[in-house]
Amino acid sequence: MDFTFSDDQQLFEENVRAFLTNEVTPERIRELWQVEGGRSDELWAQLTELGLTAVTVPEGFGGLGMNELDFILLAQECGYAALPEPLVDTMLVGVPLLAGLGAEQRDLQGEWLTRIAEGRARLAVGQPGNPLVADAHVAGLLLLPHGDEVHAVRREQVDLTRNESVDPSRQLFRVHWQPGAATCVAAGEQGRALWAAAHDRGALGTAAQLLGLARRMVDLAVDYSFERKQFGKPVGAFQAVKHLMANAAVQIEFAKAPLYRAAYAVAHHLPGQGAQVSHARLACAEAALLAARNAIQTHGAMGYTWEVDLQLFMKRAWALDKVWGDRGWHKARVREALFSGAITPGAGHTF
Repeated sequence: MDFTFSDDQQLFEENVRAFLTNEVTPERIRELWQVEGGRSDELWAQLTELGLTAVTVPEGFGGLGMNELDFILLAQECGYAALPEPLVDTMLVGVPLLAGLGAEQRDLQGEWLTRIAEGRARLAVGQPGNPLVADAHVAGLLLLPHGDEVHAVRREQVDLTRNESVDPSRQLFRVHWQPGAATCVAAGEQGRALWAAAHDRGALGTAAQLLGLARRMVDLAVDYSFERKQFGKPVGAFQAVKHLMANAAVQIEFAKAPLYRAAYAVAHHLPGQGAQVSHARLACAEAALLAARNAIQTHGAMGYTWEVDLQLFMKRAWALDKVWGDRGWHKARVREALFSGAITPGAGHTF
Protein backbone atom coordinates (compact mmCIF):
# COMPACT_ATOMS: atom_id res chain seq x y z
CA MET A 1 0.00 0.00 0.00
CA ASP A 2 1.14 3.53 -0.75
CA PHE A 3 0.02 5.94 1.96
CA THR A 4 1.40 9.01 0.18
CA PHE A 5 -1.38 11.53 -0.25
CA SER A 6 -1.79 13.22 -3.60
CA ASP A 7 -1.02 16.89 -4.21
CA ASP A 8 -4.75 17.60 -4.52
CA GLN A 9 -5.50 15.94 -1.18
CA GLN A 10 -2.73 17.86 0.55
CA LEU A 11 -3.79 21.15 -1.03
CA PHE A 12 -7.38 20.58 0.10
CA GLU A 13 -6.12 19.89 3.63
CA GLU A 14 -4.02 23.06 3.64
CA ASN A 15 -7.01 25.16 2.55
CA VAL A 16 -9.22 23.64 5.22
CA ARG A 17 -6.51 24.14 7.86
CA ALA A 18 -6.14 27.80 6.92
CA PHE A 19 -9.90 28.35 7.10
CA LEU A 20 -10.34 26.60 10.45
CA THR A 21 -7.33 28.39 11.94
CA ASN A 22 -8.79 31.76 11.00
CA GLU A 23 -12.49 31.12 11.63
CA VAL A 24 -12.74 28.47 14.37
CA THR A 25 -10.70 30.20 17.02
CA PRO A 26 -10.82 29.41 20.76
CA GLU A 27 -12.65 32.71 21.21
CA ARG A 28 -15.35 31.68 18.74
CA ILE A 29 -15.72 28.28 20.41
CA ARG A 30 -16.25 30.00 23.77
CA GLU A 31 -18.84 32.29 22.18
CA LEU A 32 -20.76 29.28 20.90
CA TRP A 33 -20.84 27.88 24.44
CA GLN A 34 -22.97 30.88 25.36
CA VAL A 35 -25.38 30.42 22.43
CA GLU A 36 -28.47 28.28 22.87
CA GLY A 37 -27.86 25.09 20.92
CA GLY A 38 -24.12 25.75 20.68
CA ARG A 39 -24.14 25.74 16.88
CA SER A 40 -23.75 28.37 14.16
CA ASP A 41 -25.68 28.46 10.88
CA GLU A 42 -23.16 31.02 9.67
CA LEU A 43 -20.25 28.66 10.29
CA TRP A 44 -22.08 25.79 8.58
CA ALA A 45 -22.66 28.05 5.56
CA GLN A 46 -18.93 28.80 5.46
CA LEU A 47 -18.15 25.07 5.52
CA THR A 48 -20.59 24.66 2.63
CA GLU A 49 -18.86 27.37 0.60
CA LEU A 50 -15.61 25.42 0.96
CA GLY A 51 -17.35 22.36 -0.47
CA LEU A 52 -16.95 20.36 2.75
CA THR A 53 -20.63 19.38 2.99
CA ALA A 54 -20.41 17.74 -0.43
CA VAL A 55 -17.18 15.76 0.01
CA THR A 56 -18.60 12.26 0.51
CA VAL A 57 -22.00 12.80 -1.11
CA PRO A 58 -22.23 10.73 -4.34
CA GLU A 59 -21.90 12.71 -7.55
CA GLY A 60 -25.39 11.67 -8.62
CA PHE A 61 -26.80 13.73 -5.74
CA GLY A 62 -24.69 16.83 -6.32
CA GLY A 63 -21.66 15.82 -4.27
CA LEU A 64 -17.97 15.28 -4.94
CA GLY A 65 -18.10 11.49 -4.57
CA MET A 66 -14.94 11.27 -2.46
CA ASN A 67 -14.22 8.44 -0.01
CA GLU A 68 -13.00 7.93 3.55
CA LEU A 69 -9.33 8.17 2.58
CA ASP A 70 -9.96 11.56 0.94
CA PHE A 71 -11.73 12.82 4.06
CA ILE A 72 -9.34 11.53 6.73
CA LEU A 73 -6.96 14.50 6.50
CA LEU A 74 -9.90 16.90 6.77
CA ALA A 75 -11.18 15.06 9.84
CA GLN A 76 -7.76 15.54 11.44
CA GLU A 77 -7.99 19.28 10.85
CA CYS A 78 -11.48 19.33 12.37
CA GLY A 79 -9.94 17.78 15.47
CA TYR A 80 -7.01 20.21 15.47
CA ALA A 81 -9.48 23.11 15.54
CA ALA A 82 -11.96 21.35 17.89
CA LEU A 83 -14.67 22.18 15.33
CA PRO A 84 -18.03 22.15 17.16
CA GLU A 85 -20.14 21.57 14.04
CA PRO A 86 -21.07 17.93 13.24
CA LEU A 87 -19.16 17.86 9.95
CA VAL A 88 -17.29 14.61 10.60
CA ASP A 89 -20.37 12.74 11.83
CA THR A 90 -22.43 13.96 8.88
CA MET A 91 -19.83 13.37 6.16
CA LEU A 92 -18.07 10.25 7.41
CA VAL A 93 -20.90 8.39 9.11
CA GLY A 94 -24.31 9.74 8.14
CA VAL A 95 -23.88 10.28 4.41
CA PRO A 96 -22.36 6.82 3.66
CA LEU A 97 -25.05 5.20 5.82
CA LEU A 98 -27.80 6.99 3.92
CA ALA A 99 -26.13 6.33 0.56
CA GLY A 100 -25.82 2.63 1.42
CA LEU A 101 -29.56 2.09 1.63
CA GLY A 102 -31.21 0.04 -1.09
CA ALA A 103 -32.63 1.35 -4.34
CA GLU A 104 -36.10 1.33 -2.80
CA GLN A 105 -35.00 4.33 -0.69
CA ARG A 106 -34.03 6.39 -3.73
CA ASP A 107 -36.53 9.13 -2.93
CA LEU A 108 -35.23 9.50 0.62
CA GLN A 109 -31.66 9.60 -0.64
CA GLY A 110 -32.48 12.10 -3.34
CA GLU A 111 -34.16 14.47 -0.90
CA TRP A 112 -31.61 14.40 1.91
CA LEU A 113 -28.29 13.82 0.16
CA THR A 114 -28.99 16.73 -2.14
CA ARG A 115 -29.91 18.97 0.78
CA ILE A 116 -26.76 17.95 2.66
CA ALA A 117 -24.50 18.66 -0.32
CA GLU A 118 -26.08 22.11 -0.63
CA GLY A 119 -25.56 22.80 3.07
CA ARG A 120 -29.28 22.90 3.83
CA ALA A 121 -29.32 19.95 6.23
CA ARG A 122 -27.25 18.08 8.79
CA LEU A 123 -27.51 14.43 9.83
CA ALA A 124 -27.40 12.87 13.28
CA VAL A 125 -26.57 9.19 13.71
CA GLY A 126 -27.37 7.05 16.72
CA GLN A 127 -24.95 4.37 17.82
CA PRO A 128 -26.35 0.93 18.70
CA GLY A 129 -26.06 0.47 22.45
CA ASN A 130 -25.54 4.16 23.14
CA PRO A 131 -28.66 6.08 24.30
CA LEU A 132 -27.14 9.49 23.49
CA VAL A 133 -27.14 11.08 20.04
CA ALA A 134 -24.85 13.99 19.23
CA ASP A 135 -26.31 17.09 17.51
CA ALA A 136 -29.83 15.69 17.28
CA HIS A 137 -31.19 19.21 17.88
CA VAL A 138 -29.79 20.63 14.61
CA ALA A 139 -30.25 17.55 12.42
CA GLY A 140 -32.97 17.57 9.83
CA LEU A 141 -32.89 13.77 9.67
CA LEU A 142 -31.85 11.27 12.33
CA LEU A 143 -30.63 7.77 11.45
CA LEU A 144 -31.42 5.67 14.51
CA PRO A 145 -30.94 2.01 15.46
CA HIS A 146 -33.70 -0.31 16.66
CA GLY A 147 -32.20 -3.76 17.03
CA ASP A 148 -30.76 -4.57 13.60
CA GLU A 149 -33.01 -2.04 11.92
CA VAL A 150 -32.07 1.37 10.55
CA HIS A 151 -34.74 4.04 10.96
CA ALA A 152 -34.80 7.41 9.22
CA VAL A 153 -36.67 9.82 11.47
CA ARG A 154 -37.32 13.49 10.83
CA ARG A 155 -36.53 16.00 13.55
CA GLU A 156 -40.19 16.87 14.13
CA GLN A 157 -40.95 13.20 14.89
CA VAL A 158 -38.75 13.04 18.02
CA ASP A 159 -38.56 14.61 21.46
CA LEU A 160 -35.14 15.43 22.90
CA THR A 161 -33.72 15.56 26.41
CA ARG A 162 -30.36 17.29 26.77
CA ASN A 163 -27.50 15.43 28.47
CA GLU A 164 -24.50 17.37 29.77
CA SER A 165 -21.02 16.47 28.53
CA VAL A 166 -17.57 17.06 29.97
CA ASP A 167 -16.98 19.02 26.76
CA PRO A 168 -19.38 22.00 26.49
CA SER A 169 -19.05 21.82 22.68
CA ARG A 170 -20.58 18.32 22.65
CA GLN A 171 -24.36 18.60 22.30
CA LEU A 172 -25.77 15.25 23.45
CA PHE A 173 -29.43 14.24 23.64
CA ARG A 174 -31.60 11.31 24.57
CA VAL A 175 -33.99 10.80 21.69
CA HIS A 176 -37.57 9.77 22.44
CA TRP A 177 -39.26 8.33 19.35
CA GLN A 178 -41.57 5.57 18.19
CA PRO A 179 -40.13 3.07 15.68
CA GLY A 180 -42.50 1.82 13.02
CA ALA A 181 -42.74 0.44 9.52
CA ALA A 182 -42.94 3.96 8.09
CA THR A 183 -39.52 4.93 9.47
CA CYS A 184 -37.69 1.62 8.92
CA VAL A 185 -35.36 1.84 5.91
CA ALA A 186 -33.23 -1.30 6.42
CA ALA A 187 -33.50 -4.46 8.49
CA GLY A 188 -32.06 -7.93 8.98
CA GLU A 189 -28.72 -8.70 7.39
CA GLN A 190 -28.69 -5.40 5.51
CA GLY A 191 -29.26 -3.46 8.72
CA ARG A 192 -26.50 -5.32 10.57
CA ALA A 193 -24.05 -4.68 7.74
CA LEU A 194 -24.95 -0.99 7.60
CA TRP A 195 -24.50 -0.52 11.34
CA ALA A 196 -21.21 -2.42 11.36
CA ALA A 197 -19.89 -0.20 8.57
CA ALA A 198 -21.18 2.93 10.32
CA HIS A 199 -19.42 1.89 13.52
CA ASP A 200 -16.10 1.48 11.68
CA ARG A 201 -16.44 4.86 9.98
CA GLY A 202 -17.45 6.50 13.25
CA ALA A 203 -14.43 5.04 15.05
CA LEU A 204 -12.21 6.07 12.14
CA GLY A 205 -13.47 9.65 12.21
CA THR A 206 -13.05 9.76 15.99
CA ALA A 207 -9.47 8.49 15.67
CA ALA A 208 -8.64 11.19 13.12
CA GLN A 209 -10.06 13.92 15.35
CA LEU A 210 -8.14 12.58 18.35
CA LEU A 211 -4.92 12.70 16.36
CA GLY A 212 -5.63 16.30 15.38
CA LEU A 213 -6.37 17.16 19.00
CA ALA A 214 -3.09 15.57 20.10
CA ARG A 215 -1.16 17.74 17.62
CA ARG A 216 -2.94 20.88 18.83
CA MET A 217 -2.29 20.20 22.51
CA VAL A 218 1.40 19.61 21.85
CA ASP A 219 1.59 22.85 19.85
CA LEU A 220 -0.12 24.78 22.66
CA ALA A 221 2.20 23.29 25.27
CA VAL A 222 5.31 24.05 23.22
CA ASP A 223 4.22 27.65 22.70
CA TYR A 224 3.47 28.07 26.40
CA SER A 225 6.79 26.50 27.44
CA PHE A 226 8.67 29.20 25.55
CA GLU A 227 6.54 32.03 26.92
CA ARG A 228 6.77 31.12 30.60
CA LYS A 229 10.10 31.58 32.33
CA GLN A 230 11.61 30.16 35.49
CA PHE A 231 15.04 31.00 36.89
CA GLY A 232 15.43 33.42 33.99
CA LYS A 233 14.96 30.72 31.32
CA PRO A 234 11.94 29.52 29.30
CA VAL A 235 10.57 26.34 30.91
CA GLY A 236 10.83 24.72 27.48
CA ALA A 237 14.58 24.82 27.82
CA PHE A 238 14.50 22.31 30.68
CA GLN A 239 15.13 18.72 29.72
CA ALA A 240 12.20 17.31 31.71
CA VAL A 241 9.74 19.49 29.77
CA LYS A 242 11.36 18.58 26.47
CA HIS A 243 10.88 14.89 27.28
CA LEU A 244 7.17 15.41 27.98
CA MET A 245 6.64 16.91 24.55
CA ALA A 246 8.95 14.46 22.78
CA ASN A 247 7.08 11.48 24.22
CA ALA A 248 3.77 12.85 22.97
CA ALA A 249 5.24 13.70 19.55
CA VAL A 250 6.53 10.14 19.14
CA GLN A 251 3.07 8.72 19.95
CA ILE A 252 1.52 11.03 17.36
CA GLU A 253 3.93 9.90 14.64
CA PHE A 254 3.36 6.23 15.45
CA ALA A 255 -0.42 6.72 15.27
CA LYS A 256 -0.42 8.15 11.75
CA ALA A 257 0.37 4.92 9.87
CA PRO A 258 -2.39 2.83 11.53
CA LEU A 259 -4.86 5.66 10.92
CA TYR A 260 -4.05 6.00 7.23
CA ARG A 261 -3.96 2.24 6.74
CA ALA A 262 -7.41 1.93 8.37
CA ALA A 263 -8.78 4.72 6.16
CA TYR A 264 -7.42 2.92 3.09
CA ALA A 265 -8.97 -0.37 4.22
CA VAL A 266 -12.38 1.21 4.84
CA ALA A 267 -12.35 3.15 1.57
CA HIS A 268 -11.51 0.01 -0.41
CA HIS A 269 -13.65 -2.42 1.66
CA LEU A 270 -10.67 -4.65 2.46
CA PRO A 271 -11.06 -7.76 4.65
CA GLY A 272 -10.02 -7.28 8.26
CA GLN A 273 -10.79 -3.58 8.24
CA GLY A 274 -12.50 -3.80 11.64
CA ALA A 275 -9.30 -4.76 13.47
CA GLN A 276 -7.37 -2.12 11.56
CA VAL A 277 -9.88 0.56 12.53
CA SER A 278 -9.63 -0.54 16.16
CA HIS A 279 -5.81 -0.41 15.98
CA ALA A 280 -6.01 3.15 14.65
CA ARG A 281 -8.59 4.14 17.24
CA LEU A 282 -6.39 2.82 20.07
CA ALA A 283 -3.20 4.42 18.76
CA CYS A 284 -4.80 7.83 18.25
CA ALA A 285 -6.60 7.76 21.61
CA GLU A 286 -3.36 6.93 23.42
CA ALA A 287 -1.59 9.77 21.62
CA ALA A 288 -4.35 12.26 22.50
CA LEU A 289 -4.59 11.26 26.16
CA LEU A 290 -0.80 11.35 26.59
CA ALA A 291 -0.66 14.75 24.87
CA ALA A 292 -3.39 16.03 27.21
CA ARG A 293 -1.62 14.74 30.32
CA ASN A 294 1.79 16.04 29.33
CA ALA A 295 0.43 19.38 28.13
CA ILE A 296 -1.28 19.88 31.50
CA GLN A 297 2.01 19.18 33.26
CA THR A 298 3.78 21.67 31.01
CA HIS A 299 1.18 24.33 31.82
CA GLY A 300 1.19 23.53 35.51
CA ALA A 301 -2.05 24.27 37.39
CA MET A 302 -2.90 26.81 34.68
CA GLY A 303 -3.78 23.97 32.30
CA TYR A 304 -7.03 23.20 34.11
CA THR A 305 -8.34 26.75 34.24
CA TRP A 306 -11.22 28.04 32.15
CA GLU A 307 -9.18 30.90 30.69
CA VAL A 308 -6.44 28.73 29.15
CA ASP A 309 -7.14 27.40 25.64
CA LEU A 310 -5.72 23.97 26.42
CA GLN A 311 -8.86 22.93 28.30
CA LEU A 312 -10.98 23.24 25.13
CA PHE A 313 -8.98 20.54 23.37
CA MET A 314 -8.32 18.44 26.46
CA LYS A 315 -12.03 18.11 27.23
CA ARG A 316 -12.82 17.24 23.62
CA ALA A 317 -10.22 14.45 23.75
CA TRP A 318 -11.70 13.09 26.98
CA ALA A 319 -15.19 13.12 25.48
CA LEU A 320 -14.23 11.50 22.16
CA ASP A 321 -12.34 8.72 23.95
CA LYS A 322 -15.73 7.10 24.72
CA VAL A 323 -17.32 7.58 21.30
CA TRP A 324 -17.92 4.69 18.85
CA GLY A 325 -16.48 2.13 21.25
CA ASP A 326 -14.19 2.73 24.20
CA ARG A 327 -10.61 1.46 24.38
CA GLY A 328 -11.67 -1.78 26.07
CA TRP A 329 -14.03 -2.61 23.23
CA HIS A 330 -11.42 -1.92 20.56
CA LYS A 331 -8.73 -3.86 22.42
CA ALA A 332 -11.07 -6.85 22.54
CA ARG A 333 -11.62 -6.67 18.78
CA VAL A 334 -7.88 -6.54 18.07
CA ARG A 335 -7.29 -9.42 20.48
CA GLU A 336 -9.98 -11.52 18.80
CA ALA A 337 -8.50 -10.86 15.35
CA LEU A 338 -5.02 -11.82 16.55
CA PHE A 339 -5.91 -15.05 18.34
CA SER A 340 -8.38 -16.20 15.69
CA GLY A 341 -5.71 -15.95 13.00
CA ALA A 342 -7.66 -13.33 11.06
CA ILE A 343 -4.54 -11.16 10.95
CA THR A 344 -0.87 -12.13 10.95
CA PRO A 345 1.35 -10.08 13.27
CA GLY A 346 4.81 -8.93 12.42
CA ALA A 347 6.46 -6.11 10.51
CA GLY A 348 6.32 -8.02 7.24
CA HIS A 349 2.54 -8.35 7.46
CA THR A 350 1.36 -5.35 9.47
CA PHE A 351 2.39 -2.70 6.92
